[in-house]
Amino acid sequence: MDTVEKIVEDFASDIAMGPFSSGTRLRDMIRAIRACKTAAEERAVVRRECAEIREAIGENQQEIRHRNMAKLMFIHMLGYPTHFGQMECLKLIAAAGYPEKRIGYLGLMLLLDERQEVLMLVTNSLKQDLNHSNQFIVGLALCALGNICSAEMARDLSPEVERLMRSRDVNTKKKAALCAIRIVRKVPDLAENFMGLASSLLKEKHHGILISAVQLCTELCKASKDALEYLRKNCVEGLVRILRDVSNSSYAPEYDVAGISDPFLHIRVLKLMRILGQGDADCSEYMNDILAQVATKNESNKNAANAILYECVQTIMGIEATSGLRVLAINILGRFLSNRDNNIRYVALNMLMRAITVDTQAVQRHRTTILECVKDADASIRKRALELVFLLVNDTNVKPLTKELVDYLDSADPDFKEDLTAKICSIVEKFSQEKLWYLDQMFKVLSLAGNHVKDDVWHALVVVISNASELQGYSVSLVRVAVWCIGEYGEMLVNNVGMLQGEEPITVTESDAVDAVQLALNRYSADVTTQAMCLVALLKLSSRFPSTSERIKQIVSQNKKNIVLELQQRSIEFSSIIQRHQSIRPSLLERMPALDEASYLLRRASATQATLAADKPTPAVTPGGLKLPNGVAKPATSPLVDLLDLSSDDVPAITTASTTTAPNDFLQDLLGIGGISSSPAAAPSSASTDILIDLLSIGSSPSQNGPPAADSTPAQGTKSAPAVPQDMDLLDGLPSNTSVSGPVNHSSITAFQSATLKINFNFKKQPEKPHETTVHATFTNLTSSSYTDFVFQAAVPKFIQLRLDPASGNIVPASGNGSVTQGFSVTNNQHGQKPLAMRIRMSYKVNGEDRLEQGQVSNFPAGL
Repeated sequence: MDTVEKIVEDFASDIAMGPFSSGTRLRDMIRAIRACKTAAEERAVVRRECAEIREAIGENQQEIRHRNMAKLMFIHMLGYPTHFGQMECLKLIAAAGYPEKRIGYLGLMLLLDERQEVLMLVTNSLKQDLNHSNQFIVGLALCALGNICSAEMARDLSPEVERLMRSRDVNTKKKAALCAIRIVRKVPDLAENFMGLASSLLKEKHHGILISAVQLCTELCKASKDALEYLRKNCVEGLVRILRDVSNSSYAPEYDVAGISDPFLHIRVLKLMRILGQGDADCSEYMNDILAQVATKNESNKNAANAILYECVQTIMGIEATSGLRVLAINILGRFLSNRDNNIRYVALNMLMRAITVDTQAVQRHRTTILECVKDADASIRKRALELVFLLVNDTNVKPLTKELVDYLDSADPDFKEDLTAKICSIVEKFSQEKLWYLDQMFKVLSLAGNHVKDDVWHALVVVISNASELQGYSVSLVRVAVWCIGEYGEMLVNNVGMLQGEEPITVTESDAVDAVQLALNRYSADVTTQAMCLVALLKLSSRFPSTSERIKQIVSQNKKNIVLELQQRSIEFSSIIQRHQSIRPSLLERMPALDEASYLLRRASATQATLAADKPTPAVTPGGLKLPNGVAKPATSPLVDLLDLSSDDVPAITTASTTTAPNDFLQDLLGIGGISSSPAAAPSSASTDILIDLLSIGSSPSQNGPPAADSTPAQGTKSAPAVPQDMDLLDGLPSNTSVSGPVNHSSITAFQSATLKINFNFKKQPEKPHETTVHATFTNLTSSSYTDFVFQAAVPKFIQLRLDPASGNIVPASGNGSVTQGFSVTNNQHGQKPLAMRIRMSYKVNGEDRLEQGQVSNFPAGL
């Protein structure tokens, strides 16, 4: 009978303690959560368990409160909300027993932070526990205070922490020192209360107290200048003693790490010494001996010892150390560079970059090792070593260092070649004292690096060659530079004019020079800039070598059907010059005058500074920070894809006009490079009055120069070859069949109107260009408040090309008392097949508040 009653009681107990009831153990709940196969199952388990815990909290079940708190902490660590259990933490903290307080304080540190208002209620409990007779409860209160202490709590409980720092118990004293660190961080004004206590703790023997005291002193130095001066006077001797004792101490198992006695205390003391010795010669002199002892005693074959050595080097470089000690520190870094561990070599290179400003000569002794690091397999080490080599270059070592880098360029990884090439070119330009050496190095770089060389490098080389008449015959080599040189100085190559001493004469005929340019034209068919330069060079050679004119004409004419409009236009115009204008060709194609090298370098420096200045505020072009048409950079309040959500299934293209233009470049003006744009939204280059540019149409977009008709651009997806534009001779005037007629005006429309803004569009079309439309937009403010920072954006499908002009202003007056205007041109490449489609967005500010409006324009007049 008794057995039956026991079974019934056990069964009733099992029913009462269901698998997800608040009476289940933490272990059972964790097992149930881990058994879930999906996230939905896990959420269901957590939801049921939280419901049971809420029910237990509502019924005030004290006997399982600690178990519920343990579950809530686990649920909190999974990322679920547990705010409903915060008051339970306070109830457990207020309990008398140590087990309840332990789980309560742990929950307090996990579930709450210093920003919670509930935390104000726990201050009194913390104060009581800090005065408790049980050292373990005092330790719990100190741990909690050190983790979640707010500024108000710091002011209220600071006296108790000061008192506990004088305690006889080692653990209490250590935790009080750590808690004081938090108090000083929250309320720096309290730093003066802890200066004397921190100084006295440095006299303790226990390593736990010492490392806590050292960290407290470090925090005091950061918080108060008075504390820094006080610790300089009272703590330097104690720190030197600690460091000497730790370095010379015998083996202690509890502090030993790989045979090194307490490396953590070593590092903390060295960091504090660096702060105290920085800018103070007396303190630094007192530290020199112990730093030399630490630097020489530790071997660099263990990670713990390497950490101490690295911190010691940082301290030596940070204080007013003697020159001999600094040389010792840099030699340690030199040994680090020979280590097989990539991390150690990387931190050594970083430290050497800082040390070079302190003692350049000492770093120069390790130049060979640093150069070997440039050839390392690790990309990070290569890049850092290259930056260090660049800092090491001076007038005396520039030639051997450059030779080493150029020799490595041939075998360098393709990913690293661009950085390496840029540094070599910077070194050569900065330190070259002889133009011949400059040319030699640049030729080697151009030969070895090829396409990795940036355009401004060979631009600068061309400027130098044009100003060095004695080196022009020597310089006729290398693709773009060679093409330009052959075009300008080809007769010097054929006649062996301007040869240098020691240079062997070579036999070059006029036909050989033309062959070289033709070879470059055929080989670099994918490079439009190189091909354009080749055509210019051939045109000039037709004047230099009259006997080759007919052959050159045939070569140039091959590009009349080129799909690239820039090359097509040049081919047509150059053929006309060769065939019809022989009388003026010699004067038209005279040698280009020497470029002003000083002005070019000034322009180049200005362009670099402008680029850097523009990059700083907008490091990345994102939909929220586009360069807007009227020069106002405004973050978008909604994704740009909203603006591009057109009804067309084509991929839309968005364009904005920039208000800034890059500085003019002599070479680009004359050669027409840099004006070729593959983007349909590229802004047209400014018109030039230079006769060479007018006659040869160099330096402007093909769409401006006239000959390629709009119909020559095939529709998207077709494979037909472009139609050859009408052969028009710019030197003889327009053809007789060219008719001039005025623009056709279409009726204006209201493109957009809301309660606050109205936009009208006026249209103009040229009869001979039916696919192009010029639109004049007028923006009118319908409210009583002015709009500032006004920005207009537009997006069109891919078959439409859009170019926005700058707006007349960015302030729209209130109540229609004035308006802002902005022009833009639209090119419909499927004119007659698809109508115009456009989405627009207007962003502005009203009394400093951002506003955004957008819409779709679907009422364009027919025929656009």
